[in-house]
Amino acid sequence: MLELSAGRCLSTEHVDYWDELGWKDPYSSRLFTDRQAAYGQRFGLRTVYTPQMVVDGASEFVGNDSRLAEKAFSKAVSRAKIGVRFSSVSAETGFVRAHLETDSLPAELGLREGEVYVALALDHAETQVSRGENSGRKLTYTSVLRTLERVGTLRAGDSFSKDIHLKLERGADPRSLRLIAFVQEPGYGKVAGAAMRSIGK
Repeated sequence: MLELSAGRCLSTEHVDYWDELGWKDPYSSRLFTDRQAAYGQRFGLRTVYTPQMVVDGASEFVGNDSRLAEKAFSKAVSRAKIGVRFSSVSAETGFVRAHLETDSLPAELGLREGEVYVALALDHAETQVSRGENSGRKLTYTSVLRTLERVGTLRAGDSFSKDIHLKLERGADPRSLRLIAFVQEPGYGKVAGAAMRSIGK
């Protein structure tokens, strides 16, 4: 989730079902395809599509519709959120370590618990497409998720605190990555809070 302005974070999850069209997206993952399918069920969609944007786990729409995006962002920022914080962030050979803390879930959110996720994302990425409908084009991406793990559960009335240990991809430069955390209602529901932190800068 790349922070674009105060209270606004974004992330990009590349699905893998377009890989059969002659060119494999190096950032695609079945994990993200499964997550999109789960969101499709959550929102009662008959089919999934790209580009799709999901904001705060509360709304979805065609991802290149800037008008709908700004409207959804405004609603998301106005909702109550819990604090999510990283500390003691460090990178070593092959791993990123950090400590993660959250505030407790307030009654006004109406959640009995939240699932806590941690991820690593590339700040920026470029890919030269050699085959398929985008053949010959150079595609540019922002905040591309590379790993995503559920690390625990935040229960109503409690805070969350945990040391995080994430494995880096082979050859990854920590200086090009962002560490992300978010708390989400079970079943791909609303996001209760999120944090983003640069690594090695």
